[in-house]
Amino acid sequence: MRYRWFIILTLACLALAWFARPGQVISQQNQFVYLPTLAKPEEPTCAIPGSSYNTLAVLPPPTDRPAALHPDLNLAIRGYEPVVADLNLVTYAGGNDTNAPQLRWLFADGRLPDFSAAYQIYRWDWVCDCRGELYSRWPTTLLGMATTPGETIHVPDSGYNIGGGYDVLVLYASPQRITLKYTREDNVVYGYTVHIEDVCVEPGLLALYEAASAAGRGQLPALNGRQALGRAIGPEIKVSIRDAGSFLDPRSRRNWWADFAPDTFLLPGQ
Repeated sequence: MRYRWFIILTLACLALAWFARPGQVISQQNQFVYLPTLAKPEEPTCAIPGSSYNTLAVLPPPTDRPAALHPDLNLAIRGYEPVVADLNLVTYAGGNDTNAPQLRWLFADGRLPDFSAAYQIYRWDWVCDCRGELYSRWPTTLLGMATTPGETIHVPDSGYNIGGGYDVLVLYASPQRITLKYTREDNVVYGYTVHIEDVCVEPGLLALYEAASAAGRGQLPALNGRQALGRAIGPEIKVSIRDAGSFLDPRSRRNWWADFAPDTFLLPGQ
């Protein structure tokens, strides 16, 4: 019997000699085995330290359907397709609104970003309540802008005050997109609207929006110009801007990038 225990103890010692904790290197007769340490990678966070958000009363009536299903509020309902367009600022002839949202302030440093891609949004046929054809009035209605993943994304500053010093209401928010409105109506009929895709909405802002929307949308989150609202999910955010419901060209220097010189030729107003 004692020989059996001797054999068991011997085998156990040999096993311990061959196995080690993760991260150790073992040498046996010039043979090397590396046992890597396994660690769970840190999950990305959209939280913005020190951020806080408030609501503001919305002018009635509320939107006529759930915002998540509304093609004017949730851009995912319409959808979009990549198109070929000049990835530079363009200048259109005509007047301009000096209070219009300035898209440079999507970014903390107020830069003119690299335009990474162009997209065209689908029209919505309100008769059949279904998707129509792609827009064609402008070369692009949704513009990709290069980002560093995780950088903060902000409210485009404007000359408008919708009450309490705020620039915008949040008409729709989800974990990866947000819709901002530069008036206090719960629709896109009047004033400017900005859609931002591929942004990780700050969790506190998203929770506030979801609670306010569930409570009947009498109040919705209100944000200041240049206030951080989330973080870039990847190397690009997509941005669309509208006036009185109409989708416009986000590359327009005269309207949305007034502090930058034009890069391309003058285009006639359309």
